[in-house]
Amino acid sequence: MTEQFPPPGPTGPQPPPPGGGTPPPYPSYPSPTHAPRAGGPAPGMLGAAHKPGAIPLRPLTLSDIYDAAFRIIRFNPTATVGSAVLVASVAMAIPVVVTAVLTLALDLSLSVDDSGELGGDVSGVLGSMGSLGLGSVLQAVGLILVGGMIAHVVAAAAIGRRLSLEQAWGATRGKRWRLVGLTVVLGLALVLGLVVYGLTWIPVVATADDWRQPVLYGVVSVPVFLAVLVWFWVRVYYLPVPALMLEPVGVLGAIGRGFRLTRGAFWRTFGIALLTVVIAQAAGTALAMPLSFLAQGALLGGVPSEAGVLVLVVSQAVASVVTAAFVAPFTTSVTALQYLDLRMRAEGHDITLMRQAGILGA
Repeated sequence: MTEQFPPPGPTGPQPPPPGGGTPPPYPSYPSPTHAPRAGGPAPGMLGAAHKPGAIPLRPLTLSDIYDAAFRIIRFNPTATVGSAVLVASVAMAIPVVVTAVLTLALDLSLSVDDSGELGGDVSGVLGSMGSLGLGSVLQAVGLILVGGMIAHVVAAAAIGRRLSLEQAWGATRGKRWRLVGLTVVLGLALVLGLVVYGLTWIPVVATADDWRQPVLYGVVSVPVFLAVLVWFWVRVYYLPVPALMLEPVGVLGAIGRGFRLTRGAFWRTFGIALLTVVIAQAAGTALAMPLSFLAQGALLGGVPSEAGVLVLVVSQAVASVVTAAFVAPFTTSVTALQYLDLRMRAEGHDITLMRQAGILGA
């Protein structure tokens, strides 16, 4: 059964929503409203005093978004932190197991002989590092699915309901491969942009008489290219995941929805997104740093050289899981909340959320 999301203030049994209504079965998302509501209230007019769940049903401030993100993680850790830890742990178990087997079968010592060469089996070390890279890739793919689940968790929390891990996973049914496809399309678009920019350097370098022409081109083109990347991140890359999860659209439709929702809201979206990345990365680094110190201390404190690679891989794997436990839920929650905020501002989505929460009649 879907649980009610704890409202602000004391927890415990809560009264039914005003009017005696009950939330509809999850998920129940109407088609996006693209046209202005004839005769209806302006976006945000009715939502100032209504907060059935994690957010007030009105356009959100920065403090609203961050408060809601932390509340959602706090009151639903299984479907947020738990899903991220589960995915990261399974992915990072691969390099740990592979390195442990290689450590038993081969010499993975980090010692250096008298000639200055690595004394251990180089192919074994490379295999261990390759498995770590594979685990990182699988973790990244898994966290994409986690982001889709958290989009549903946030949408449910907005109307006062809390999804279990199983319900959040079930809500992504029918969209999982589309979510992977969306990630591939966006990744290919980014790679294509990088390749095109790299190719523009070829004639500049080939026809340059001295070093000043490439330097001048770099001084002019690099800031422009970085600005294009920022534009791409905000207008194209940032919001399609929640749009794909919460609306009846496909891959290209989700990209289009993100593009339209950020029209006229570029700087606000960019500012919140950038601040969120800075906070998440700083927190992730702070969480992982003690593990790095422990690994270094273990290597310097007498751990056999044969186990050195295993210690490094285990510490990296644990640090990756710990980092993912905070960074993924927080950043994806903020992204989904910004999506809801932009829909409330542009489309009056707060009215739809009030109906789903039972505050307004159908």
